[in-house]
Amino acid sequence: MRLSHSRSRPRLLARSHPIKSQGVIPVNTVLITGASSGIGKATALYFQQRGWRVIATMRSPEKCPDLAQLPHCQLLALDVTNLDSVQRAITTALDTGEPIDVLVNNAGYGLVGAFEAVTPEQIQRQFDTNVFGLMTVTRALLPHFRQRRQGVVVNISSVGGQMTFPLYSLYHATKWAVEGFSESLQYELQPWNIRVKIIEPGPIKTDFYQRSADVQRSPDYTRFENRILLNIERTSQNGAPPELVAQTIYRASTDRSWQLRYPADPLARSLLWLRKLIPDGLFTALIRRQLISHNQSSELTG
Repeated sequence: MRLSHSRSRPRLLARSHPIKSQGVIPVNTVLITGASSGIGKATALYFQQRGWRVIATMRSPEKCPDLAQLPHCQLLALDVTNLDSVQRAITTALDTGEPIDVLVNNAGYGLVGAFEAVTPEQIQRQFDTNVFGLMTVTRALLPHFRQRRQGVVVNISSVGGQMTFPLYSLYHATKWAVEGFSESLQYELQPWNIRVKIIEPGPIKTDFYQRSADVQRSPDYTRFENRILLNIERTSQNGAPPELVAQTIYRASTDRSWQLRYPADPLARSLLWLRKLIPDGLFTALIRRQLISHNQSSELTG
């Protein structure tokens, strides 16, 4: 079945360049969740530097005074796990009378550790933030996008939305959910000229890994976890800068295309290409070899 859609090029898709004067009045508006640090903050800065009006949302705006001082950058309190908070923030953002052109669903974190050691509360919180929160914010903005018959929904996934690594079972479950949700949603929104984009970063140089390691450790998995976490930490130290992901987000928001997936950095592109190229058994063997030293699997489980 072939779906029809408008081929008009909405104003938000016109490319812009770094502004030379802070007196320039922004033409386009982006709303970003989880903008207090890492990819979210880098994205807020990247859009602001290119003349966009930025609505940077986070749970505690008072912790980010540097963004608040930037021209055309509005900070709003928004907890993606709280429906009332989401509705208040969206209402406040739209009360200015300025339309929102792009939504960047960035808020999220990852639990790292053996699944057996995770509590039911931690499982719920992981999905509330990474999946249900993303859906709540998207759903709150869709009437606005449909009324305007244009808009871009950018969902931050990960290479972990198409492949898996040890100790990330819950995080992977949420990112695979984001990928499936986004891919299906694009069909529903295309008739309204609303684009859906999936951004897939590889390892990134942020505090993500430090913030993620809050699982109660199980003594039965200690040696296994220690070995893998050491290798994961080394990988993150060599990761791409969040500014590189911000560039990809900007490109996806402004490229006028219906492209769905955007690997965000060279390593992400290589990993995703490799995952599609080789069979499951060979790929998992490569992951074991990279994250668990060769011939040490049985030793690490005691």
